[in-house]
Amino acid sequence: MNFKTPTFALTFGLLAAPAFAGGLAMPVADPVAPAAPVAVAPVVATGSDWSGFYAGGQLGYGEAETDDDTFDEDGAVYGGQLGYNYDFGKLVLGGEVSYVGTEIGDEDSATEIDGIATAKLRAGYDAGAFLPYVTAGYASAYTADDIGGEDQFDGYVYGAGVDYKVTENIVVGGEVLQHEFEDLGATDLETTTEIGRASCRERV
Repeated sequence: MNFKTPTFALTFGLLAAPAFAGGLAMPVADPVAPAAPVAVAPVVATGSDWSGFYAGGQLGYGEAETDDDTFDEDGAVYGGQLGYNYDFGKLVLGGEVSYVGTEIGDEDSATEIDGIATAKLRAGYDAGAFLPYVTAGYASAYTADDIGGEDQFDGYVYGAGVDYKVTENIVVGGEVLQHEFEDLGATDLETTTEIGRASCRERV
């Protein structure tokens, strides 16, 4: 009998079995590592709430003239203001009352404006720390001497300005206003008063 062939086959099988066994083994998957936590950026608020009452003072300069050029004077103005704003998001609506004493006029002249009172509505745009706005309303002027038998004259006022929050409670601003007064007393004179003023107010 020929034992070479079976012996060779048996030897080959014994040697190859571990290799085939290793080749047929299924790879063991690594355990899934937990996902790293993702940092979420904090939401930064870009708006600013302008709602609330405020009170403060103002200082500026004004000029007044009549349509017949008989009065054309200028001088300092100073006074106070009270108001309220409500912030709807980007639109800010409010109202304000103010009074300024003035140095507009000459004590030696026939007319001197003692003061101007206003009650105005305001509409502005919430730009964060800034609030640009337009304003309009009622105005009343008081003169040192009678004009046409009267020393108080009613009219209207309009203008524009911008406020800036120094802190959440302190606001500074600048404003330009034009006042129109018609039919002064028994006359048909018209007076235009332009005032530029700066203010500092505290929100309460």
